[in-house]
Formats: sequence, structure tokens, C-alpha cells
Amino acid sequence: MISYLRGTLIQRTPTALTLEVSGVGYGVMIPLSVFYRLPPEGEEVEMFIHTHVQKDGITLFGFLSPKERDLFELLLSVRGVGPKVALTLLSGMEAEEIEEALLEGDTSRLERVPGIGRRTAERMVFELRERLMNRRKSRLPHHPFFEDALAALIRLGYPKGQAKKALERVARSKGTESLEGLLKEALRELYGERG
Repeated sequence: MISYLRGTLIQRTPTALTLEVSGVGYGVMIPLSVFYRLPPEGEEVEMFIHTHVQKDGITLFGFLSPKERDLFELLLSVRGVGPKVALTLLSGMEAEEIEEALLEGDTSRLERVPGIGRRTAERMVFELRERLMNRRKSRLPHHPFFEDALAALIRLGYPKGQAKKALERVARSKGTESLEGLLKEALRELYGERG
């Protein structure tokens, strides 16, 4: 089972790439969101791989982060969602957007992606919402004021993803014990200050 490849990018198209690893060329299917972030041909790239085995062969699907691959595999666990539908979804939306839509039960946002119908969107929300909530809870740093600090930073105008990352760095490394301390350190992170 191949789960990771690092090598030279030989060829790329919006749907697939060829990666040379130790003299062997691997054909890897990719979503459009990965294509736009690839380096130029001839440069090194690392790919997080999902190996899909079927009766008629093996297909490799590649992503630039473990999070994207994990989301792809999570989507595949939904009844009626195959690699083509999961790849289409990751081509039409960023991984973070898909997670947010699933967590919020926003089927209309999922349906905007071509090939994703109402029933498929509803099934994905139904089957994945609780699993994503549990996964997210286990990933969050255990800081008593994390959610309050995140809400405050969003109200101050910071994008949710950026605010969350700053708070996670602070909660893991600085050990502040108050809401005020957590916010102060997160704002320093966001302003690029150190001290």
C-alpha cells in the first residue's frame, strides 16, 4: 500500500501527474486544487497518497497535505461516494470549506460543485457530521478559553482559519491560563511580533 511519494514532477495536467521516484514513474490522479499548487515540472514534490484497489486495477490519488488525503478517505466512506465524486468535491472546494459545510449541514454549498446532487450532499452531511465533530474536538488544544478566544478574534475581523492557527500555536507553546493572556499572545502571533 503506497501512502507517500517524494520525487521529481515529470508531467502534470489538471487531473493527473507523473512523479519519478528512484527511476520509476508513478501516475497519480489529483484534484484541481492540487494542480494549482504544484511546483514547475522538473522540481521535487512530495505527495500524500491514497491507494485505491479495484478488480480492474490500482489507482493512486495524490494530495499535498495529509489533511486533504484524510478528507478524501473520509468522503469515500460515505455510501455511494466513489473516488470520482470525492475528487470532484476536492477540485471544487478547499478541504477547510468542505469540512465547514459538512459541520454546518450546509448542503447547498456542497451542491454548488458540479456532479454533487442534493441526495449525495445530504448523505455526506448525515454520515460525516458527527465524525468530523469528534475528530475536531480531539484535535483542538485543551485550553479552557480556546473557543471564546476564537470567537473574539473572528469578531475583530480575523479569518477563522488564521485565528485558529494562531491560537493553536499559542495554546501548545505558551501555556497562558487566562482568556486575556491567550488573546494577547494570539494577537502577537497574528501581528508577527515575538516577545
